[in-house]
Amino acid sequence: MERSEAEVRRKSTQKEYSLVFKLQVDTEVEEGYLTYKQAQRKYGIQGRSTVLVWLRKHGTFGWRKPEGKMSKAKGPTPREEIRQLKLELERAK
Repeated sequence: MERSEAEVRRKSTQKEYSLVFKLQVDTEVEEGYLTYKQAQRKYGIQGRSTVLVWLRKHGTFGWRKPEGKMSKAKGPTPREEIRQLKLELERAK
């Protein structure tokens, strides 16, 4: 079965990313090192929503899509939570 020219062209421009790479990018975004847009630029990820799709699928923060936009569930990032816990520990001492 022959593929149309559009299918051949589309396939040749799409990149495939390994699961390890996707999880690495997700971790950097979720830990607050990069925004999803910064991750796209840093790693040359082509699709506008590719990183967001990965976060929705593999992320641990309950990424959701309210009002047509992707956002992180409310709550502190792991970095913020660690900072807060360190402050509380110092106060307790």
